[in-house]
Amino acid sequence: MAVFKAYDIRGKCPSEVNEPFGERVGRAFADFLGNRGTVGIGFDMRASSPGLARALARGLHAGGVSTLEVGQVTTPTLYYVVGSRSLAGGIMVTASHNPPEDNGFKLCRDGVRPVGSASGLKEIEAAVARPAPAPVATPGAATCEDVQAAYVDHVVRLAGEVGRFKVAFDCGNGAAGPTLRALLARWPQVTPVELYFEPDGTFPNHPANPLVPENLRDLQRAVVEHGCDLGVAFDGDGDRCVFVDGEGRAVSSDLLTALLVGPVLAQHPGAPIVHDLTSSRVVREEIERHGGRAVEERVGHAFIKATMRAEDAPFAGESSGHYYWRDHWFADSALVTVGRTLALLTREGRSLVDLLRPLRRTARSPERNFKVADKDAALEALVGAFSGDPGGAEVSRKDGVTLRLRGWWFNARLSNTEPLVRVNAEADDEATLARGLARIEGLLGAPVAH
Repeated sequence: MAVFKAYDIRGKCPSEVNEPFGERVGRAFADFLGNRGTVGIGFDMRASSPGLARALARGLHAGGVSTLEVGQVTTPTLYYVVGSRSLAGGIMVTASHNPPEDNGFKLCRDGVRPVGSASGLKEIEAAVARPAPAPVATPGAATCEDVQAAYVDHVVRLAGEVGRFKVAFDCGNGAAGPTLRALLARWPQVTPVELYFEPDGTFPNHPANPLVPENLRDLQRAVVEHGCDLGVAFDGDGDRCVFVDGEGRAVSSDLLTALLVGPVLAQHPGAPIVHDLTSSRVVREEIERHGGRAVEERVGHAFIKATMRAEDAPFAGESSGHYYWRDHWFADSALVTVGRTLALLTREGRSLVDLLRPLRRTARSPERNFKVADKDAALEALVGAFSGDPGGAEVSRKDGVTLRLRGWWFNARLSNTEPLVRVNAEADDEATLARGLARIEGLLGAPVAH
């Protein structure tokens, strides 16, 4: 089924994702879990999400699994519920930053272990495709609970001491607004400039995807106009965040990873830190400078989380704005990341602009997408074209192809859902980067919109 992706279930609603389908997913998940235990259910701000959550609960109950239903929350809040209550699993109803007409489900097991294509999602897909089995003899039951205050306590505890700051926040009309307001009530020393805090699944102001530069414009203006120390934008379900410094300049998410490794490694000397392979080389350099061990992994939360667990890593960061914390069950939390960034600024007594200045030492290209007829052939064409460069090319095939060349490197990987090749590149200087990108475009054509 096209709606089953590598890491979640996502599609058009109601043509692809609807309540009968949700009920089948719920029952299939109950069978996958052995028809026992309790599953947490939360949902985002889309109009279709409450109905889909109820449908999931019906399916789970028919399979003998009870539900702890926590209402409209962020995805990290649901992770907190699953982890802190030792539940059998969790399902978040969300399509994150996708258009308003989309919806879907993110699934996890006990301990907040992700359920992806390599960890159970294919089995669930196969079960959904079969006729629904009869209800079990003893159905599950529902319990409802407001967990916002408990989750805010968790964030405050993990963040540490936060000083006085003026911060612009753009929630993009996603799910993060109410929880962020509750958190700010615990941080009266933080003066907020609020943008689009009210959840609205139609996204009336801009899409809730902070990776797209246009979606940061309002936040950047607010930071400058209000004299803020920094700004933060969130995605639709509140698990990702992107920062803007006090000059209104967007902060590359991998550079925030590089900044955060210092305090993490001060607390956990010599620890492994996981990062995705599209991250700047600065991330590895900073991990090693602080005495840590850099562990590179494929893009995608299921891969990052699995490697974190295997390495017992205290922290991981992705270029997509996901930041993962061992003390948050190896899961991502935008608000924990905000708190720990503010705590770092408090301890350092310096601005985000000043702290990032030495990290902005390379030329970077935002991710570029190329539409190609044969994605695999396109990757091989890139390898063939660059392997003959002076000095040769170091080639890795961990996720697509990564070529490390004299003065620059790039990664080209395949989209899981579209006929696209995604390219990230970095060089010692802008001129080298421009030449490299021009050569890539000569092979793949002009980049297309994200």
